[in-house]
Amino acid sequence: MRHSSSILCRALCISMLYCTSLCATAADGSDVNFPALDSSYLKTGDFVGPDHVKRITPGLSKDQVRLELGNPHFSEGIFNVREWDYVFNFYTGKDSEYVTCQFKVKFDANNRATSIHWKDPECERYFNPLPVKDASVVPVVEKNLPRHIAFGTDGLFAFGKSDLINLDSTGRSKLDDLASRLKQGGITLSSVVVTGYTDRIGSEKANLVLSQARADTIRDYLIQKGLDAHLVRAYGAGEAEPVIQCSGQKLTPQLVQCLQPNRRIEIEITGVQ
Repeated sequence: MRHSSSILCRALCISMLYCTSLCATAADGSDVNFPALDSSYLKTGDFVGPDHVKRITPGLSKDQVRLELGNPHFSEGIFNVREWDYVFNFYTGKDSEYVTCQFKVKFDANNRATSIHWKDPECERYFNPLPVKDASVVPVVEKNLPRHIAFGTDGLFAFGKSDLINLDSTGRSKLDDLASRLKQGGITLSSVVVTGYTDRIGSEKANLVLSQARADTIRDYLIQKGLDAHLVRAYGAGEAEPVIQCSGQKLTPQLVQCLQPNRRIEIEITGVQ
C-alpha cells in the first residue's frame, strides 16, 4: 500500500509540474498587450537611431535599456514594473514619409530584459533594412557619409571637460565638416544620434554625467551648425562598452594614456538620399 501511495504521489507531482510549466510557457508566449497609442505622452512617436533598438537584447538591465532608448513613452512608470512601452518613428525612404511603430520590452523580477516585441511585425524591417542591392533607396553612406563615426574625446575636449569653451579647434573643424556634409542637397536625415563614453577613472555616476554633458555639447554644436534639432539626440553611456582594457587601479599618466580609446564620442547617422 505504501508503495502504491508513493507511486501515486509522484505521478501527481509530475502532472502538477507539467501543468505549471505548460501554463507558464503559454502565458509567456501570448500575454503581449500594447497600450493605446493616444495614451502616450509623445502622441506622434519619437525618432531614434536604429542601432540603439538593435542593442536591446535579453539580459540587459533597465538602466542599460534606458541608456539606449530613454524612459518609456507611457505612464507605466520606471520602477517596480515588468514592461516598458515605446513609440518610434522610422522613415520609409519616400521623401519625408515615416511610419509609427510600438515597441515593448519585458523584464523579469530582477529588472533584466527577457524579451522584446513589436505591435506590427513589419516595423522590424525599418531598423534592420534590406541590403543595398535589394533596397529601393541608397543609404547615406554614398557621397562618403559614414553611418557610424567615432571621435576620441581627447581630440575634442580638454581632459575632464565637457563645455563648448573647452571644445578643441581641431575638433570643431571635424564637426563643421560633418555638419556640412550632412546638409548636402538631396539627403534626407532620419536621425543623428550622439553617444558619449568615458574611461573607468572616477565614479560610475560622475562618468555618466560627464559623458552626457559631452554628448549634449556635440549635439548642440551640430544644431548650431544647421542640423534639425528634432533629429539630433544625445546619450551618455559613461564607462560602458570599453574598447580597450588596461591593468592597474592607481591613477598614473600611463593609465590615462592607455585608456584614451575609451574616451570617445560616437555618432550614428541614419537617412537616405
